[in-house]
Amino acid sequence: MGIIQKQGVKSSFFIMMGFIIGAVNLLILFPLFFSKNDQGLARSMIDIGATFSLFCTLGTLPVIYKFFPFYNHYLGPKKSELPLITLIINLIGFSILLFIGWQQKDFIIRKLGKSPSLAHYFNYLYPYAFFLLLFYWLEAFAWGLRKGVYSNFLRETLIRILTTVLILAFGFKFIDLVTFLTLFSFLYAVPAVLLLINLIGSSGFSFQSFKISNVTRRLKGKMISFALFVFAGQFFNLLARTTDTFFIIGLRGLSDAGIFAIATYVSAILEIPQRSLNSISIPILATSWKNKDFANIKNIYHKSVSNLLAIGLLLFGLIWLNIDNLINFLNWISHKEAGGYDAISKLIFILGIAKLIDLATGVNSQIIGTSNYWKFDFYTNLFYIIISIPLNWFLIKNYNLEGLAFSNLIALTLYNTVRFIFIYKKFNLQPYTYKHGLFLVSSIGLMLLIHLIPSINNILANILVQSFAFGIGFYVIVNWLNPAPEILNMAHDFVKVKLPGFFKKKK
Repeated sequence: MGIIQKQGVKSSFFIMMGFIIGAVNLLILFPLFFSKNDQGLARSMIDIGATFSLFCTLGTLPVIYKFFPFYNHYLGPKKSELPLITLIINLIGFSILLFIGWQQKDFIIRKLGKSPSLAHYFNYLYPYAFFLLLFYWLEAFAWGLRKGVYSNFLRETLIRILTTVLILAFGFKFIDLVTFLTLFSFLYAVPAVLLLINLIGSSGFSFQSFKISNVTRRLKGKMISFALFVFAGQFFNLLARTTDTFFIIGLRGLSDAGIFAIATYVSAILEIPQRSLNSISIPILATSWKNKDFANIKNIYHKSVSNLLAIGLLLFGLIWLNIDNLINFLNWISHKEAGGYDAISKLIFILGIAKLIDLATGVNSQIIGTSNYWKFDFYTNLFYIIISIPLNWFLIKNYNLEGLAFSNLIALTLYNTVRFIFIYKKFNLQPYTYKHGLFLVSSIGLMLLIHLIPSINNILANILVQSFAFGIGFYVIVNWLNPAPEILNMAHDFVKVKLPGFFKKKK
């Protein structure tokens, strides 16, 4: 867990910085300069573009994750044809997307009747999807080469800095909306080029060779089968997670999509440690399965559950206790469209619980996906989308955005329950102890207690008081139960060593 912990801290820092910048973009700059309709348009481009780009990979990403260690071990980077083959397949996938989009353009526009702006700017999705596709492909190799920290910086931090620049350029009238959307559609070109330069400059990546090696001949059957199953599973998973956007823009319009985007983003803060851990754990788990190091897999699973649950509860508490402050701020800053953000309170609460449940199951997806039972990843993702789509449609039709949030909670809970049972039955892995239950109950009790603190009329003062009180109480609980020793040790190291050292240097 040492490598994971060290790289995880660095990755989490960049992801956290990205989320902070993203929060400024979404919660301050977008409401200040854009209408809810335009906010929803930008969010829709992100979700639809992500779906398009993953489709274009045609299963190459999971192949790179799982089989790149074999190519590196037996061939080395200069003789591996994996980069060039996967690049060609990705380009074929993008060509298929362009053909389908050109053939079905009229049908797509009709289905977007509630969102005429998206129909008008639909072609802008293609460059966005292409450069995101290129970045996905490069990032897969970056993870295999243990360069997940740098790729996380590009994807989580740099992208949001570039978005900030574009928003400010629009807000101060240096560019119009059309120019903003044009530049936004090419946003991933910058991190893709930077990551390509970084990988070419390393000793572990090259796409010079196209000669079919013995490794490919020996593994091609497994790779094709693996690619089809895992790709379908990943695509179903992403589709299930983004159908809410499709349903909103189709049934309710872009304005509601903008509101739901804010709620989704705020609740997604809980994903910061998970996203960092996922990118780092995949190559280590793949290598552990290859070497049959089951003890390491067990260790990663147990520690991932404890650490993610601890950080997740801390973040959830800080978010929920300050939700009223956020709503008041949004209603104040959105001078173009006064009010309208009250609905996000329940949305963030429901979506936050869904994220917390996902965190509490650790790296279950990564364990299954890198094991010999990777086909189960496909079956569970198929199960996920079968549940999600009808639930999304029914609940948004009858209960509006709140119903859509409940759909996310129900589907994600069932999805993770099935995966947990499978890992327990198949590998005899069960990461929970009585401490986890006691830790959960104590944290909820603390949130309810802090919630009773009378509000202060000043938003900033209210945030500081409630956050500080919760932080102190949470530290006491963690110190008492010690559910995540790594997190506690890092906190002690920061308080006792790094923080005093910082002030000494300043003197």
